[in-house]
Amino acid sequence: MERICLFPGTFDPITLGHVDIIERAVSLFDKLVIGVGINSSKQPMFTLEQRTTWIREIFKNDPRVEVTDYEGLTVDFCRKVNAKYILRGIRYVSDFEYEKAIADMNRMLVPDIETIFLTCAPLYSTISSTLVRDVIRNGGNAGMFVPGVVKY
Repeated sequence: MERICLFPGTFDPITLGHVDIIERAVSLFDKLVIGVGINSSKQPMFTLEQRTTWIREIFKNDPRVEVTDYEGLTVDFCRKVNAKYILRGIRYVSDFEYEKAIADMNRMLVPDIETIFLTCAPLYSTISSTLVRDVIRNGGNAGMFVPGVVKY
């Protein structure tokens, strides 16, 4: 049975922290599906097409990584792509508390899907998409926080 993991997020934009988590997680699974979520309560800075294109470009040479978008419950999308695992990156304790609550809810909805937490490398612990968007919005250079393919 193929071990498929979903790494869901808005990736608005994808950061070096996301890339770190993906690069370390990909060897743990047969396939890693990066699910670019469409969240109706969020207004993204970058289009869905921009975000998925960037991620595809970054991982174009790794056949284990698949990039797609989705809407709705993450556990429902897991079923659609046959993922038995959900990957979440953790930077701080506060991230863990928030992510654990979501993982617990997902487990109650679909008990056979496991959430896996990976902590990011210390170098990337302060990087978040929210902060990167603030830098970009205010005319700053966010190049040290995002992969080179991300154009803003």
